[in-house]
Amino acid sequence: MKVLFITSTRIGDAVLSTGLLDHIITTYPQSRITLVCGPLAASLFDGLPHLDELIVLKKQKRNKHWMALWQKVIGTRWDMVVDLRNSAVSRLIFAKKRYIHGSRIDKTRHKVEQNAQCMGLEKVPNPKLYFSEEQKNKAKELILPGQNVLGICPTSNWIGKTWPVENFIELTKRLTEEGGAFDGWRVAVFAAPGEEVDAEKLLYSISQEKRIDLIAKGSPGLAAACIARCQYYIGNDSGLMHCAAASFVPTLGLFGPTRSDQYSPWKASFIRTPESYEELTGFEGYDAKTLDRSLMGSLEVEAVLNAIKTGPTVKMGP
Repeated sequence: MKVLFITSTRIGDAVLSTGLLDHIITTYPQSRITLVCGPLAASLFDGLPHLDELIVLKKQKRNKHWMALWQKVIGTRWDMVVDLRNSAVSRLIFAKKRYIHGSRIDKTRHKVEQNAQCMGLEKVPNPKLYFSEEQKNKAKELILPGQNVLGICPTSNWIGKTWPVENFIELTKRLTEEGGAFDGWRVAVFAAPGEEVDAEKLLYSISQEKRIDLIAKGSPGLAAACIARCQYYIGNDSGLMHCAAASFVPTLGLFGPTRSDQYSPWKASFIRTPESYEELTGFEGYDAKTLDRSLMGSLEVEAVLNAIKTGPTVKMGP
């Protein structure tokens, strides 16, 4: 059974689509999957079972990347096409079954539920990441067995949704001090390339024997494999937050000027600012592209500590 699966260029959305992939793998054990995604998300699928080919779709001017993809897949008679990008490609190739994320999807629902709706599934499949043996072995070298590790990513790809690093520093100190919720744990600090400055502020606030430097270390797939070895994860709304939840790690996502109703970590915990998304972004002159400050300042450290106390603190199973 030949399956063409077109997913997002963004890490978070790509992770949220993995529930459909897991559904296909378990429902159709003879399936062979050709997966299309963006460069950033590609390493997240290195260990995907039933993967025949991974096509990395690099954006080109005048949408030429879609033409290149069409030329690559037009010669195959597909048994199933799942297109979460709503592209013309999926309509212009042969397919026995065609599932396209289009206008009939209720876009007010969580993205995981939207994806399930795309395939007409009544039971919503949980996102799930598969790692390659190389990724798992490397992650085991970076986070040794037998350790309790708190994973924290204090950065994101947009300043507006980034909780101030000073708050992360205070939060980490209180969580790991004597009598804290994670007393005696080590702390792994994550961040993507280009986000090192704030992440290093947090890293160097932690004593040397307790900290694990995972700032800009390898691919997103390797970072996710390392997060999967943590016992708890805290971070802003980001792709790595979704990686944590999809790895069944107890997760607390921090939200402000993004939609927690659609992008909260699936079946995990989140806390948001007292203000709603609309309140945070509704001021005169707001422009996400030119914003130069965090909109997360009203989320207090004490509130995050309380959310951790009331949430799960034991690593969950799939």
